[in-house]
Amino acid sequence: MKLTLSFFLIYLSAYFVQSFLIPQNKINQRHTALNDTVFYHVDYLGLPLKGKENCISLTNKVLNDIRGEFPKILVFKPGTYHFYPEGCEQRNYFESNTTDINPRICAFLFEGAKNLVVEGNGSNFIFHGQMQPFTFDNCENITLKNIQIDWENPLTAQVEVAETGEKFIDLNINQKEYSYKITDGKIFFNGEDWEEQWKGTMEFDREGRYVVPQTGDWGCLGKNWQNYEAKSIIPGLIRLENNFERKPKVGNYLVMRHSERLHSGIFIQNSKNINIKNVTLYHATGLGILAQFSENLTFDKYKAIPNAAKNRYFGGGDDGLQVSNCKGQITVSNCEFAGLMDDPINVHGTSVQVIEILPDKKIRCKFMHHQSEGLQWGHAGDKIGFIENTSMNTFAFGEAESFKPTNRQEFILTLKEELPQNLETGDALENLTWVSDLTVQNSHFKSCRARGILVSTPGKVMIENNTFESSGSAILIAGDANNWFESGAVKDVTIRNNTFTELCNTSSYQFCEGIISIYPEIPELNKNTPFFHKNIRITGNKFNPFDYPVVFARSVDGLSFSKNTIKRSKKYAPYHQRKYTFTFEACKNIIINENNYIGDVLGKNILLNQTNFSEIEVQIQENLKIETL
Repeated sequence: MKLTLSFFLIYLSAYFVQSFLIPQNKINQRHTALNDTVFYHVDYLGLPLKGKENCISLTNKVLNDIRGEFPKILVFKPGTYHFYPEGCEQRNYFESNTTDINPRICAFLFEGAKNLVVEGNGSNFIFHGQMQPFTFDNCENITLKNIQIDWENPLTAQVEVAETGEKFIDLNINQKEYSYKITDGKIFFNGEDWEEQWKGTMEFDREGRYVVPQTGDWGCLGKNWQNYEAKSIIPGLIRLENNFERKPKVGNYLVMRHSERLHSGIFIQNSKNINIKNVTLYHATGLGILAQFSENLTFDKYKAIPNAAKNRYFGGGDDGLQVSNCKGQITVSNCEFAGLMDDPINVHGTSVQVIEILPDKKIRCKFMHHQSEGLQWGHAGDKIGFIENTSMNTFAFGEAESFKPTNRQEFILTLKEELPQNLETGDALENLTWVSDLTVQNSHFKSCRARGILVSTPGKVMIENNTFESSGSAILIAGDANNWFESGAVKDVTIRNNTFTELCNTSSYQFCEGIISIYPEIPELNKNTPFFHKNIRITGNKFNPFDYPVVFARSVDGLSFSKNTIKRSKKYAPYHQRKYTFTFEACKNIIINENNYIGDVLGKNILLNQTNFSEIEVQIQENLKIETL
């Protein structure tokens, strides 16, 4: 009797607080309060949980009501919510590594929000057409959690290989999910307000759900694949006629890429202390998550993966997570990436080129890659590095006084002190204030189109306890001021206790010279110039290579490879043009010791290019052959 009475009193108290003490506001939204935290219960708005009605207008109302710095939680009742471009807020955003189509269409737009938790309770958020699901602009102390993001009709297509012949490939396609038409023998995919031509292909193994080995950017259907002529046999069955250099396996799935990167799944800009937790991104119309010029970001149990329930083989966007010009601590834990159209994680800065040296400590600079135009690249007080771009030597430092855009491509940077005397047009600049520390741990990098992790940051980097099955290099440490203009020479990197399976580096992509590839783009590589990267430790890892190259490194001062296990896999045939286990180009202070080689590991050798014998220390028990160029 006492127990029953206690439950009744608790229920009565909760009902009294909710129904009488907390008034309803003008949009019939119910608030509750607990320990100075205000709860906004979205289900009281009458949002449709059945059917496919557009929820935008009602969610816009609640977003306008949660301003202020007091702690608050926006709570969604478990269910399925649909969102369409109609009624969305629109904003001009220049988003890194994304094509400019301003204004962007923003579904959930948080501007200046603080101390907010968005609790999805496992809800499915389904989007339609080109749009950006979540945007956090100038926000602080935000948590987004327990949400699944997907598209009703994705902007990437998928077909099943039905049959192949001497000069044809037949494809089964779900017309309801992937609307298309054939015009002048070419395939165009379309939606309500867009139409895009098929422009790239990935082949996934039907059972293993991984990118089929040796089918990367240059090998899936052969270099002449675009000479195809498409014909409709019956609705949903397409024949491609062509003398294809390579044909996919019957029963496998082809992912057919056609759309531009126009919106991110989650966009974070000018924000601080953002936490993405237990969010699953099944699709995005560009990058999965993009964070730029933000500080202290945490990604825990974030998944950018295919929706297996819909039998999809493509995952959540191009890059799963891109961190561009951020600072503070970036932490990625317990995450999963699969089926992406590009790299799961890319952390980098942005280089710009000096195109004119002006009086009064001013420099005219230019964004050299079209997907970095318009960024707010500099701020007063930022530390600037001056780079001689042929050798990639940082020869001077300065401090910014002001940043003034003149158009989308160019800006005027004013320095506090005199410009370096040896500064020339064609040199590059990087912003050394907006750089981050990075921790990636306990995560799974399954098969995606390109590499696993790209790291270009001078902060402290820790990559540990992860599993890599990337179809290209598992880890790429890059940096350049000549091509992609993604800056960031590393200074302190630890790669430890990871597993690199035989699926690593099974296909050719740019910069994939080893399972771990350290590949800054240096036009004039020279062992007598300052070294680009420093202090890289690779220890306690398990490698299962089927091919020769395990580590490739260029322009590194201080690299150790110790206490690792290398066990030969014979699952796939070797294909790589590099026939060395280790390659070092213009490096010094290299240590290789206490490693365990199991089976007939290919090569068991080292190639030194512009690297002196005196710069490498190899334990005699390693039994490695050393060659020089």
